[in-house]
Amino acid sequence: MKNPPIFSLKEIRKRRKEKQFKGNNVVCSICNATYSKFGVFGKQDRPNAQCHNCGSLERHRLIWKYIQDKNVLEHTVRLLHFAPEKVFYEIFSTSENLEYYPCDLYPDLYTYGGTMKIHKVDITEIPFEDNYFDFILCNHVLEHIENDHLAMSELYRVMKPSGSGIFQVPLDYNREHTYEDLSITSKKGRLKAFGQKDHVRWYGQDYKDRLTKMGFQVTEDDFVSTFSAEEQFKFGLDPKEKVYWCKKC
Repeated sequence: MKNPPIFSLKEIRKRRKEKQFKGNNVVCSICNATYSKFGVFGKQDRPNAQCHNCGSLERHRLIWKYIQDKNVLEHTVRLLHFAPEKVFYEIFSTSENLEYYPCDLYPDLYTYGGTMKIHKVDITEIPFEDNYFDFILCNHVLEHIENDHLAMSELYRVMKPSGSGIFQVPLDYNREHTYEDLSITSKKGRLKAFGQKDHVRWYGQDYKDRLTKMGFQVTEDDFVSTFSAEEQFKFGLDPKEKVYWCKKC
């Protein structure tokens, strides 16, 4: 008699969720898995947020839908990716038409087991020449950076003329101006002020202006509104999130 297969705790939990949420009311735009609904995620328990299969969140699925709809990666592209999320790393690192540069200040934290090296890079001092990248993905990174103006200027410097990028951040659309106070340094203080212990600001409606001042041509794209309410639920999208599409002219 063959021994029964041995599954990791992670795999067991995944199989339980697949059984619990079996259905086809929602579909992940990244891994194509279907469920009755996505999982709850976040400190405020956002419903229909996390894919039970690949772990993608609303922002990941929105970005991927945007990239596909706009044919962003249609041609051979040199792509810089900060804090590379696993769902994107697995796609980009195996794409033949991409010259892919995943990077982070702490690359050892990424244990994906892929063949593509994750480079050690400080976003305020990017070690690449001017006008080097066709496309840059910087998703929920800038809110961690004290000198975000320097980071933005570095992103502009290494982007090719006519290049583009998507620079998403947690954004409070009820705030007219970005709130930051660099004197708040404790984890407890930052959690109370900015909603997360490793954040240093709450971006407001002036986020687009902050990028524009660095030289980018910024489109604040309400792409999510092109989907019906039913489709927004089906794909697990945040109906309030806009895409910040940045170009270097």
